[in-house]
This record gives sequence, structure tokens and C-alpha cells, in this order.
Amino acid sequence: MGSLNNFSAVNLVALLVLVLISACVPVSASPERTKTVEFNVKPGGVVHTFSQKIREYECSFTYASQGGTNEQWLMSVGLSDDDRLFSCSVWRPQGKSYLFFTQFKAELKGTKIEYANAYSQTAAAGQSDVPLKPEEFTIGDSTVTHTSGKFNAQLSKLTAIGQTRHDEL
Repeated sequence: MGSLNNFSAVNLVALLVLVLISACVPVSASPERTKTVEFNVKPGGVVHTFSQKIREYECSFTYASQGGTNEQWLMSVGLSDDDRLFSCSVWRPQGKSYLFFTQFKAELKGTKIEYANAYSQTAAAGQSDVPLKPEEFTIGDSTVTHTSGKFNAQLSKLTAIGQTRHDEL
């Protein structure tokens, strides 16, 4: 019975994250409001940036990593129907990354971040999302960055939702 309670708690947390993301990306999302793009995370210690844009809103993921070989990752960006929320998720669909990240930063241009979280492992193959400790990363107005000296070099997923500066007339 204890495992059922743990299963329910894990599913509840996963559902909460999904609801937050779903609030930004409607089920009937058009290509103009949401997109998911594959990219390679490359080791070697060199700083790389990958970006995607919807209208004037952009998500940029900047990182440096060591060890292993290239890993296939995904970036999803979405804009809510009322243009008030812009979301960005970057993750390794196979779950845990085997690369050691020396740094990372996600930047949402044209928004103010309302929610963000980073994970050392993503839900895949029966595993659950494992969030980073709060002291491992810093959430700013428009960025989510590793915290020097406290980040443990493990990253497999990063999610941020920002409120746009959309004004009603």
C-alpha cells in the first residue's frame, strides 16, 4: 500500500507540472503557438546556445558540458491563446543525461518568469522526475541559471513559464 501512496504522490507532482505547462500550450495548439525541436547537446567544455522563437518571444538554452558523446535533447516553446504566457522546456527524452554540465542558463526574452524548475532526471522508463535542490539554480526575472559552487553538474530537464509583457488596450 505504501508504494501506491508514493505512486500517487509522484503522479500528483507530475500532473501539477503538466497542468502548468498545459495552461501555456492548449491542446488544439496551432504551429504558430507551439513547437518542439530536436537538437544535440554537445560535450567538450565549449559553450553552446540553442534557441527557438514564437513571434517576439524567444527561449535560449546556453550550456557547457563534459564527458560522453552528443545527446539528443528537445526544446518545446509555447504561447497561450491569450498571449499572456510563454513556456519553454528543454529536456533529454531518454531520461537521465550522462553528461556533466559545467554551466547552464535558460533565458526567456520578452517575458518575466513566473515559474521555473530544473531536474537531474526526467520521467522516462518508469522513473520519476528528480528536481535539482533549490540552491543548485537561481531564478531571475528572465533567466534560470546554475548556481556556481552549488550546482552538482547533473541536468536532464529545465522548464520555465513567463508572463509576457502583453498589454490590453
